[in-house]
Order: sequence, then C-alpha cells, then structure tokens
Amino acid sequence: MNEETAVEGHKVRKIIHVDMDAFYASVEQRDNPDLRGKPVAVGGSSARGVVAAASYEARVFGVRSAMPSVTAKRRCPDLIFVKPRFDVYKSVSQQIRQIFAKYTPMIEPLSLDEAYLDVTENLLGIELATEIAERIRAEIKAATGLTASAGVSYNKFLAKMASDQRKPDGLFVITPKNGPIFVERLPVKKFHGVGPATAEKMARLGIETGADLREKDLTFLIANFGKSGGYFYGIARGIDEREVKPNRVRKSVGSEDTFADDIHHYEPAREALQPLIEKVWSYCEANAIGAKTVTLKVKYSDFQQITRSKTTLLQLSTIGELEDIVAQLLTPVFPVSKGIRLLGVTLSSLEQKQENALLQLALPL
Repeated sequence: MNEETAVEGHKVRKIIHVDMDAFYASVEQRDNPDLRGKPVAVGGSSARGVVAAASYEARVFGVRSAMPSVTAKRRCPDLIFVKPRFDVYKSVSQQIRQIFAKYTPMIEPLSLDEAYLDVTENLLGIELATEIAERIRAEIKAATGLTASAGVSYNKFLAKMASDQRKPDGLFVITPKNGPIFVERLPVKKFHGVGPATAEKMARLGIETGADLREKDLTFLIANFGKSGGYFYGIARGIDEREVKPNRVRKSVGSEDTFADDIHHYEPAREALQPLIEKVWSYCEANAIGAKTVTLKVKYSDFQQITRSKTTLLQLSTIGELEDIVAQLLTPVFPVSKGIRLLGVTLSSLEQKQENALLQLALPL
C-alpha cells in the first residue's frame, strides 16, 4: 500500500489483518489426507453438538460455524465430523505468531486464527505493507502447509473488511483514496462490528448501505446506538482511529448472539452457547490471558435481562472448565415462562497467565 494523504486529516497507518482460512478444519485436513477435498466439520456430531469450523467443501452446502450439528448434517449428509484438537491449533498458532514477529512487534491477536499487525514502522524496513502481507502468507504456507487471507489498509476496520474479500488464500488492499468509496457500496450487515440485531435496527431506520449510514449525522447515530454511534459515524467515512494494541489485557471479553426464533428449552440454549464459549476462550488462549469470573447473560423476548456470575479461586485452565461453569449458571434459568431472544458469555477478572505449578500456560498466537 503506497503512502497517501490521510483521510480527512486523520492519521494513515499501514495495517494488515491476517485471517487463516477455515483454520480448525484446514488443520484437520492437513493432518489427515483422507479428509482432503471432503466436507469436514470440527465439532460434536451429537444432538447437542455445534459446528466450530467448517471446511470450504462443507460451506458449499451452507454449513457454517456456530450451526447446530444436526442442521449441518441435514444440509450435507456426507459431512464428516472431527473432534477439535485445541492443543494442536494452539501449537500452529504459535508458529504463525513467530512469523508475524519477524516483521513487527505490533501484533494484536483476535483469536487463535486471526490478528492485526501494524507495519507502519516494521523491523525489516519494507516500504509496502502489501509486500509484507505477501511474504507473511508465503511463509505461513511454507511453515504450516495452510493458507491465510490478508487485508491491507490504513486502519483496522478496513483491513478486517479487506481480508474477507478474496477468501480463501487471497489478498486485498484498500487504499486511503478508495476507503470511503469501498464503505459506501458495502451493505452494513457485512460491517465488522454490526451484528444481526444492529443490522435489523439499522434497516428499520432506513440504513442498508455504507452510503445510507454516512447520511446520518453524529447526533442521530448516538441517539439510536449510544456509544457505538461515534464508531459507526467514523467507519461510514472510512475512518477508524483504533490502534493496534499488542499484549493488551482487556477488563473483559464477551460474545453474544440474538436468535431469529426464541429459545424455550435448556438443550437448545446450551447448544447456542457453545460457539460463544469457544470464541471467548479462543481470544484468551491467543493472548495468554486467564479468567476467574464467568458471566451468563440472558435476554428474554420482552427484553427483560438477567445476568448470573461465578468467580473461581484460580484462573480457568481448560475450555471444559468454562463449559461446566456456563452449564451451572444456565441450569437454574429453566424452566422459563417466556422465550429467550439473546444469550451471552463474558469472561472477566482477566490477567496475563503466569507459568506456575497450578496453572497451565496457554500458547500465544
């Protein structure tokens, strides 16, 4: 990406977003030749199982992550289920992180399979971020046998959006000159940071595209979307001032999902929570962060909301422990007198993991 004039006077950085292609499923296909070229889902195949990742062969049939396994099997009868091997995925992530570190210390992992890199000033003195992205992708393929897609742009939002444009095994660049134009044409439901519920609300307000969003002033957006209004105002103009923050320890990390149909029973609720559990756990593992407090969020069809929390003496050391605690928090919620429209899981009391006899140190991205 060539150096260009800052957008509307805002600072131009050189940001790369690297996203591994169908990471868990691709690792399984790499390690088991019998799975190559076949539809593969990583996750449980039981009635309460959930797809954690799907190969591109499975995605052709509409199989996707967070989908109930029974639904996935119905869409693709030949789907092969493989149990996740998180230790292997973490090990591969460490290899990838070492490649990133050759170019910049400014690395912000989002999960085991994706990260932001700020290469404005890089360790090898390479002028073009595009060249760095190409080198990283080639080195990942040589070291791991896996493909990665990358987005290159002048801020985090656009780098993230760019990495989705040519998946799998692709590279896409959005320059400061083209950033606002790219955003104008994009449906807001595809924006990173705009979930299904927010997209529905925007649609009700007549906001379908980036161009529609740009027409709304800051006062309107804050009135309708609170603190997120300022973020939406910026990205509609191709502006995102967030910095790449290496080794950051957030106060909390959470994930939630709003459902098209209300949930009324325990098993579907537990099933819906699994991808949320895996998402927050993946973030903590990627950043070598430990958590002691687990919070379950439940929002009912009438928008009443409750939370239930549990704090442990020691940091959680396995995803199994997190699953058990979430199940303990969820059980007393049932039976319900009204449907559940949203569930969420948040981890807090976050601290960098320490290597000692009581805690198992997670491998970084």
